Amino acid sequence: MAEQRKALALISGGLDSLLAAKVVQAQGVHVEGINFFTGFCVEGHTHAIRKKDRDRQKRNNALWVAEQLGIKLHIVDIVEEYKDVVFNPRYGYGANLNPCLDCKVFMVRKAREWIERRGFDFVITGEVVGQRPKSQRKDTMPIIQHDSGIEDRLLRPLSAQNLPATLPEREGWVQRDRLYGFSGRSRKPQMALAAEFGFEDYAQPAGGCCFLTDENYSVKLKDLWQARGKRRYELDDIMLLKVGRHVRPAPHFKVIVSREEGEGRFLSGYRKQYPSLSLVSHGGPLALIDGEASDADIRLAARIVGRYSQGRDAETVELEYRALDGSTQAIKVKPMTADELPKAWLL
Repeated sequence: MAEQRKALALISGGLDSLLAAKVVQAQGVHVEGINFFTGFCVEGHTHAIRKKDRDRQKRNNALWVAEQLGIKLHIVDIVEEYKDVVFNPRYGYGANLNPCLDCKVFMVRKAREWIERRGFDFVITGEVVGQRPKSQRKDTMPIIQHDSGIEDRLLRPLSAQNLPATLPEREGWVQRDRLYGFSGRSRKPQMALAAEFGFEDYAQPAGGCCFLTDENYSVKLKDLWQARGKRRYELDDIMLLKVGRHVRPAPHFKVIVSREEGEGRFLSGYRKQYPSLSLVSHGGPLALIDGEASDADIRLAARIVGRYSQGRDAETVELEYRALDGSTQAIKVKPMTADELPKAWLL
């Protein structure tokens, strides 16, 4: 009997990676999946935090894809290693702070290293020619193969017929005529193929799964770097940028104001890391203060928080300020009006 070949599929949790793995699996290849955790993934975090999203389905789509395929999924934390990709992308950023081409090179390189350590034969991705403006063009796809060192051990089953034959095709590990020639941004061919395979429930395409592609998030991240005087972040920074209303009244401090109950509970978990403000006299949000704030700054922050409370129209509101050492102080202020809150402060 011929030796069963083994492939590693990059599993993002989206429809393309599901189908790419399935197409190869259907040809008798042993497939396992790998998912790289950068901290910037959209799915799950905010939906799990917000009370308004309580009824939304919550799942890790990469794990769900692996379950549908019946394959093992390896989840690899690359938060620290990935920082250099974010800070110093060789091929630059996309529309926002998304280092798409460098990101793909990095992940394929990590996958190559993984298969070389474990005796797997090739790597699968769900890339489609023309689907992404930076990383999935016919002229940039060879860059991924070359810079990652994977060369022709990278198989893109959904677009293979639009690309030169790879090692798995030439060696007969997979049949090229059972691969596909999808191209462009339309997802209709993938949805039709999903129906053929019997997949009815899958993550809906939404232009990418990374917060770095989001304009609002990128503005907040740039602001964080500017305030700190250099490009750096920790995982807690990534998480906090996803939550709350961020208001920067001055270069040296900002206020992170919860927008609803779920966000308030989440931000309360950071009260030992940041000074906080909470309403006493009225219902309202919890807020964190990020930066070195003077007494005047704290009162200004309290007025901002009052603006987003149920006491916004009251003459005064009372808040509790909690310092990092656990000490508390009562503060009474007049809530800021909408006209007094410059739009330039809102990130």
